Amino acid sequence: MSGFDPEWLSLREPVDHRSRARGPRDACARYSGGFERITVLDLGSGTGSNLRASWFHLPAWQDWCLVDHDPALLEAARRMLPTWACASRTDGERLALERSGKTLTVSFERADLMTDIEGPIARRPDLVTAAAFFDLVSCAWIDRFADALADSRLPLYAVLTYDGNARWEPGHPIDAKVNAAFNEHQTRNKGLGPAAGPHATRHLVAALRARSYAVEIGDSPWLLTRDDNRLIQSLANGIEQAVGETGLVPGETLAAWREAHSHPERCEIGHVDLFASPM
Repeated sequence: MSGFDPEWLSLREPVDHRSRARGPRDACARYSGGFERITVLDLGSGTGSNLRASWFHLPAWQDWCLVDHDPALLEAARRMLPTWACASRTDGERLALERSGKTLTVSFERADLMTDIEGPIARRPDLVTAAAFFDLVSCAWIDRFADALADSRLPLYAVLTYDGNARWEPGHPIDAKVNAAFNEHQTRNKGLGPAAGPHATRHLVAALRARSYAVEIGDSPWLLTRDDNRLIQSLANGIEQAVGETGLVPGETLAAWREAHSHPERCEIGHVDLFASPM
């Protein structure tokens, strides 16, 4: 799974960070509070945004393994993290970072999670995390992942999974039609089988509960205003492109929709966070 633009990931990062649901975040912090040092496996890590959002709520000593299929994103993470940290040094292939009294070591792993999710999980990290990831994978993949997670009795902190909901203010007569077409596009194969898309959280929660996990869920919608205009523009363009590929909305109609939403008062895009721990 590759092809994500680092510029898009950078643009969305501040909104991703402020949108996280407090309940799952605090549940993760309570769970990890008993660790003096914690090992974290971050799936689909991209440029390391999930680390930059989560580090503050984890113990003082943290060992992160960032896993992604795209070497360009892993290289971007390697470049960005030292500038984010207060101090950094290289330790072989790893980074050693210091920020606000916390020490983090970070390793980078290119992996094809389609063919091997069991391998990384079998190393038994203390915590598995993922951000904006599970809506991209298939329901069958989620079942495989849940089996691997449950076999090792590991907790999961998964954030910003798209839930299929979008609301624009002011609205447009074809908002519902465009959103339905976009959601259809979200179920297409993104490299890990036919994507679960908006159904991902429901399927993931059911899979984890069936394997005796306690799951705490919280809504984490993007709440965008005119201050987020660059992100809104990129979002609207991306929706237009995706919906155009479905053929479900005529091109001229879709272009008019995008133009109407070029400077909205407000936009809300639904996401869900969860923290799951074995009972």
